[in-house]
Order: sequence, then C-alpha cells, then structure tokens
Amino acid sequence: MKETIKLIKPILLEGKNVSELEYDFDEITPALFAEAEAMKNKQVGSARFQGGATGTMELDYSFHLYLGMAAIIAINPLYTFEDMLQIKGKDVYTLMKVGRLFMTPSEELPEDSSEEQSETTAESSTMPAMSFGSEASEDF
Repeated sequence: MKETIKLIKPILLEGKNVSELEYDFDEITPALFAEAEAMKNKQVGSARFQGGATGTMELDYSFHLYLGMAAIIAINPLYTFEDMLQIKGKDVYTLMKVGRLFMTPSEELPEDSSEEQSETTAESSTMPAMSFGSEASEDF
C-alpha cells in the first residue's frame, strides 16, 4: 500500500526539489532487501556493526533507515540509495521509522487466519497431559 513521507528539507532528485516521497513496503523484493542491508553495511564500514549492536535486524536502526530507502526505491525505480543519502536532519529519523515499520509484525491478521488461530489455540490449551511412561511410547 502506497504511503507518503513529507520531508522537512527537500532533496534534489532528477533536477527537481522534492519534498514528498512515496513508498510501498509491498514492493520490496528480496534483492532490494539484500541491497538495503549491503548499503547499510557499506555506510557503516565496519563488520563490528553488521547486524546492529544487538545482532538482530528488528533492533538495527541503521538497517531500518536503508529499508525505508528501499521502500521508496521500490516504487521509484529512477531513484537510488545514493539519492536517498541526501536526506538530512529529522527526515532521517522519519525515514528510519518507515523502515522500522517494515520490520515490525503487523497486529492485523488476514481474515482467513484469525479463526484458524483461535481454533489452534483452543485445541492446544485443552490437550490432555501426556504420560512419558512405557504406554506413551506405544501410542507413537
């Protein structure tokens, strides 16, 4: 779904000052995802920081920044990561939040899976306790 970032400081793209950038998470491909990670690692310049200080992508704010860029590039193929490096100030934080949203699990579930999940939960919470004696191994 297309969304728009409104920049506080416009950037120069294709000879024009741009103050709004459209993005779409649904258009990020595996190649673009990997390129975002590679660009983040290139900019950081140290293997020590690859994967973030915690070692998890979900908490790697620099990676989130590049994922935000990837979401923009995904629907604006004439833009590059280098173009996005013009973004400054509070706009950097805004772009990082866009990438963080991509990494955050959605609380919304597709209509089909909500009933299936509650059925699974109901079954698993009412399962009888198993005995691990000789009788239990014969059941398997």
